Amino acid sequence: MTASSPLRPRGRFLTIGRPSPIVYAFLAVVMFASVFPLYWSFLIGSGDSSTINDPNMSWWPGGNFIANAASVINNESVNFWKSLGNSVIVSTVVSASVVFFSTLAGYAFAKLRFRAKRGLLVFVIATTAVPIQLGVVPLFIAMSAFGWTGTLGAVIVPALVSAFGVFWMTQYISQALPDELVEAGRIDGANMFQTFWYIGLPSARPAAAMLALFTFITTWTNFFWPFIVLNASNPTLPVSLATLQANYFIDYSIVLAGVLLATLPLIALFVLAGRQLVAGIMQGAVKG
Repeated sequence: MTASSPLRPRGRFLTIGRPSPIVYAFLAVVMFASVFPLYWSFLIGSGDSSTINDPNMSWWPGGNFIANAASVINNESVNFWKSLGNSVIVSTVVSASVVFFSTLAGYAFAKLRFRAKRGLLVFVIATTAVPIQLGVVPLFIAMSAFGWTGTLGAVIVPALVSAFGVFWMTQYISQALPDELVEAGRIDGANMFQTFWYIGLPSARPAAAMLALFTFITTWTNFFWPFIVLNASNPTLPVSLATLQANYFIDYSIVLAGVLLATLPLIALFVLAGRQLVAGIMQGAVKG
């Protein structure tokens, strides 16, 4: 069978040939649709206040991006560096907590035997159907009673674990971790937490890396709850950048320059961790 042959069954395995031009065309369309919003933001952010309303606007970036970015950073109402630090702290702590607790719960649901296990898992999954807006009022009342309003704890604590993370890790661990490994660890004298730490957690590393990345991005871009519970003196970056649109005249070149500044850390995260993330996922898929 040649390398260019189509997909053909051979026993229990499949031989995959070279993708067709339609596949490459589809991927090109998806890539263009993904990159264009970023380019459009950079195009407007590198211009001036009249760029977005100019009918003869050039599709080549202007030369004002650094000046616009400096205007965002030096804007007293934005408090850029403190907002950036708050976003880094909140996103990092929430991501680490969600990965740990979701993996711990996923290991318990997948490999341990206890009463009402299936019912509890169904209940956890069912909570994802409840809109977050329904819990804002009681959550805000609770944060006020604790005296946490205006602090980062009010953003971090409610997000320490997620139902989606528990479901994600449960499904992965149940497929990727053989029961024989867990039983071998128990026979060697490991207790329940040691089997999780030395057997369950390493086997779930690819799924944990993906969950950490998604959680970091979701927390970094979260605006709704931080806007409600935080104040202007201690905001996260999305809440802080919203003040750029609070004026009577909105300079969209400044606004989109700020949006790009907030997006750059996420792009850097993908560039630094993307290859290791894909390699870990492929390794886990082969081992599973």
